[in-house]
Amino acid sequence: MTKKTIASRILQIIIVLFGIGFLTFGLTYLAPGDPVKAMYAANGSVPSEEVVEAMREKMGLNNPFPVRYINWLFSCLHGDLGTSYSLNKPVVSVLLQRLWPTLKLTLFSMILMLAISVPFGVLSAVKHNKAADYIIRAFSFVGVSLPSFWLGVMLIYIVALKFKLLPVISSDTGFKKMILPAVTLAFPMTAKYTRQIRAAVLEELHQDYVVGARTRGLKESTVLFGHILPNVLLPLVTLLGLSFGSLLGGTAVVEVIFSYPGLGNLAVSAVAARDYPLIQGYVLWVALIYMVINLIVDIAYEKLDPRTKVR
Repeated sequence: MTKKTIASRILQIIIVLFGIGFLTFGLTYLAPGDPVKAMYAANGSVPSEEVVEAMREKMGLNNPFPVRYINWLFSCLHGDLGTSYSLNKPVVSVLLQRLWPTLKLTLFSMILMLAISVPFGVLSAVKHNKAADYIIRAFSFVGVSLPSFWLGVMLIYIVALKFKLLPVISSDTGFKKMILPAVTLAFPMTAKYTRQIRAAVLEELHQDYVVGARTRGLKESTVLFGHILPNVLLPLVTLLGLSFGSLLGGTAVVEVIFSYPGLGNLAVSAVAARDYPLIQGYVLWVALIYMVINLIVDIAYEKLDPRTKVR
């Protein structure tokens, strides 16, 4: 990927961020409810209408939409996403504090998924239409069918409450408290990737280069691990990048179930508290992370497979 192409992609990211920022700000502006009253309610106080009106004036909430949007956009361009209504802290510092726990949970889930899906997918393809293949395919079917919230609740009941093997609440980011949320996130991904790897290996097994390698007398393990797997895993790089970005922004349900202190849990709390600056900052952050990861994946894919190089 040339410098010109990368610059073009970065420009696209900037344009998309402007569009997402405008839509997010517009939707929060049109949202029902009073953020000032919600802010006081979060602190357990019931102010008078005079106090509410004075606070609205101080926060600039009485200004017309264009003025409020331009002020917000100007602050964003200077790296200031505003102050959280409910937490009374800068939005950037709150997001930074919650980013690392979500990043750790995402990485743990991805590693767990790859450790299971790659051997299962290869085994299912090698043992095509045999007992192992049927068992793994049944596992995959169940995995893609189970909702994450149901799986999380069942894991809490069986593993944490029934057998008391792991803590119920993941209120911090210790390794033991990450296991159940990570398994909940990894299980459906494992099922999906197992099926994809199985299909890719089955397709490669019938390629001419595999037949030629076997004709030359190469061991089956050499053909599998030295020739087939590199060709199978390379296309998964793009899917892994997409999954990584989705997990960073889509762990809200799992984080709420396990009270995990990540970005998803923060976003749900912000919506409940009508914390508009925090909602706007979260959406912008997740969009930026997702697009940057896609750009990095495209660059890495080109390095791994020079045939895809844009000339």
